[in-house]
Amino acid sequence: MKLFGLKNCDTCKKALKALQGAGHAPDFHDVRVDGVTKAYLSKWARAAGWETLLNTRSTTWRGLSDKEKSGIDEKKAIALMEAHPALIKRPVIEAGGKITVGWTKDVQGALLK
Repeated sequence: MKLFGLKNCDTCKKALKALQGAGHAPDFHDVRVDGVTKAYLSKWARAAGWETLLNTRSTTWRGLSDKEKSGIDEKKAIALMEAHPALIKRPVIEAGGKITVGWTKDVQGALLK
């Protein structure tokens, strides 16, 4: 199991703690420090949808220029997330061949069995 997120993200911390408490030992990957490849972003976008993966509520998103935010499609979204990893909705968890984005009740139910 791999958990991709930011070390200072409260949601990522909650997810990591809950997964560890449920007996999992997720490998934590800080997308800002360790980086994230275009290949990972493309795989996640195919699995979850780039619209789900792109965090348009983040302060990083709000800090982008109108030009950067206009005409968003999958290719542009992936390029933005590669350049600005904080734009990735967190956490992204790869487990058992499946990819989840966020820490919703559904994700928790699926991973904390």
